[in-house]
Amino acid sequence: MATASTDMAPASGREATRRLLPFTVLVALGYLTVGLPLAVVPIYVHSTLGFGPVAVGWVIAMQSIGTLLTRHFAGVVSDTRGSKLAVISGAATCSFAAVLYSLSTPSLFGRTGGLGILLLARLILGLGESLLITGALAWCIGAVGSRYTGRAMVWVGIAMFGSIGAGAPAGVGLLRAGGFTFLALVAALLPILACLIAARKPGIPPHHGRRMGFLKVVGLIWPFGVSLALSTFGFGTLFAFLGLYYASHNWSGASWALSGFGLAYTVTRLIFGGLPDQMGGIRVASVTIPLQALGLIILAAAPVAEVALIGAAILGGGYSLTFPALGVEAVKHVPPQSRGAAMGAYVAFVDIGLGLTGPISGAIVSHAGYPAVFVAGALASGGAFVAMMLTSNLFVRPTVD
Repeated sequence: MATASTDMAPASGREATRRLLPFTVLVALGYLTVGLPLAVVPIYVHSTLGFGPVAVGWVIAMQSIGTLLTRHFAGVVSDTRGSKLAVISGAATCSFAAVLYSLSTPSLFGRTGGLGILLLARLILGLGESLLITGALAWCIGAVGSRYTGRAMVWVGIAMFGSIGAGAPAGVGLLRAGGFTFLALVAALLPILACLIAARKPGIPPHHGRRMGFLKVVGLIWPFGVSLALSTFGFGTLFAFLGLYYASHNWSGASWALSGFGLAYTVTRLIFGGLPDQMGGIRVASVTIPLQALGLIILAAAPVAEVALIGAAILGGGYSLTFPALGVEAVKHVPPQSRGAAMGAYVAFVDIGLGLTGPISGAIVSHAGYPAVFVAGALASGGAFVAMMLTSNLFVRPTVD
């Protein structure tokens, strides 16, 4: 029988952080399957497979569609079978998706076949990410207690975006060293290491008690999710089209701009990660969401690559705390036995934001060019701010456990 990874709640924030660090490592290894190909896939679809920005948008969106369709499933697995099983299953699925990446080369199945395999791989990666992140969030919160919900989200996010920040230039280096297939196989190996780490950690037994239906959970947290989805739209435009935006200006260093985003994201969480728990999520998000919009406007107006990098970094710093800030508020509304479902539902709004980003931003680029898509992202962040302020004034109060 699984045993809890803790016998009591941590006595301090430092102890909570110590307990969270092993989870950060295993999530980072699993999420490198997302991070390593991230700067490469848009260029690969455009240059190697020979498809335009609309196809690029759909390839990027397919992962989010996969996660959106499976968040409920991931929450049920985490709540009923244990978050440890969800994490291990998710990491293994991510590895399988990366193996499929390696089969998408046009020399094997042609351009159209390669695109189809890549779309399938991205869909399966969405399932893997859904299980990995939903399970990890529930496992982390169970390990440190609801008092440190924001801190748990902060450290899972550090692992995710640290993998993106480090993975983007590393993926470009792997591509140059051995080609896309080599990159895909390296990305397939790392989640297996995550499985090995997770297997050695004691799990958190599922909570007893009546669990809420998934739709009821969604009904309780959706006001915070809407703001999160709108915030995510701008973040999604960066990862979908930054590489092509740089190429359109004959700039080099798009992967380093992604690293600038990831570095700012990580440093902000390390320094200010305790603020959502201490000050409340709404107060923190009222600062971070406008920062996102500022970064996107700088990106759209950038005259040189260095200014675009600054815009990406500001966006990263702003987006960094938006997710845990709104998440702290959302988790207050559900009991512990439905925490996995709540995490699945909440993170699903990231999937909605990213899923809409691909096709919508692809259409914007096709008709108005690359700067316009970052302006659209800034407008979406403005909508997120309005939605967040309405949420703080109008919607339901937290459920008392």
